[in-house]
Amino acid sequence: MTQGPLRVAAVQAHAVPGDVAGNAVVAARLAAQAADRGAALVVLPELFLPAYHPPVLAADPVGTDLACDAEGRLADARLDPLRAAARDRGVVIVVGAAVRHPDQRRTCSSVVVDRSGEAVAAYDKQHLCGPHEKALFVPGACGATLVVDGWRLGLGICYDGCFPEHGRAAAADGAQAYLCPSAYLDGSQHRRDVYYAARALDNTMYVVFANLVAGDPPWRFNGGSAVYDPEGRPVTRAPDEGEAVVVAVLDPAEVARVRAEHPMLTDRLDDQGDARRLLFTTGGLLQDRSST
Repeated sequence: MTQGPLRVAAVQAHAVPGDVAGNAVVAARLAAQAADRGAALVVLPELFLPAYHPPVLAADPVGTDLACDAEGRLADARLDPLRAAARDRGVVIVVGAAVRHPDQRRTCSSVVVDRSGEAVAAYDKQHLCGPHEKALFVPGACGATLVVDGWRLGLGICYDGCFPEHGRAAAADGAQAYLCPSAYLDGSQHRRDVYYAARALDNTMYVVFANLVAGDPPWRFNGGSAVYDPEGRPVTRAPDEGEAVVVAVLDPAEVARVRAEHPMLTDRLDDQGDARRLLFTTGGLLQDRSST
């Protein structure tokens, strides 16, 4: 079957700290708006369901966590509005949550709600950012790829996208796009706009970046949700403030065109990251540092 374009939405909104049920209602409303604009896939920010607010996450782990079974399935009734939106609108929803696993690990995760309404903790953030996250969560053990309508979509969360290797691992697994729910604090706008454009260009793939917005300092977030094309250009971008749903079409022909013209994925040397390097000194001597 020939792969067709995929219409996606990156959503930004304010999440109320600790209000999983209320935030799920907001997420469902925004997912429905995206579906009304033709989106088949909707991406919401990091930890949107409990809100990215470390003091509340630390104080109320029972109230802010979603419990999953050994296969990652989530039965929490607070997700029912999202299940209904996914079923009724025929969309796949990716949203951030704090997840409690059967072995009591707590992870910062991306939950995928499919078109049948089933919710699964699909990916656990591997790169935890700063002391707050490291005190709250256990890092994920592996990457993950989501398949929607024939598209292979690498999953990352915020700080994961700051590491070129993470996006490259997704591309190496065949990803044509990289989904990054995020929580960038006000003042980080420059880094926010560089990292995800770079991951798109590095790997000649689309990037869907969905960021939190608003909140009280020091937990105030800067929006700017965007979809980047495989050359790192923003196809669409939300403002730095205010609730927004931005929609873009991912085109398989554009991925193929860019990868043909800029074949970094195939030209990269297999041993480029190994330890063998030559050292030149001002005296003209040359030393193989791999043997020292």
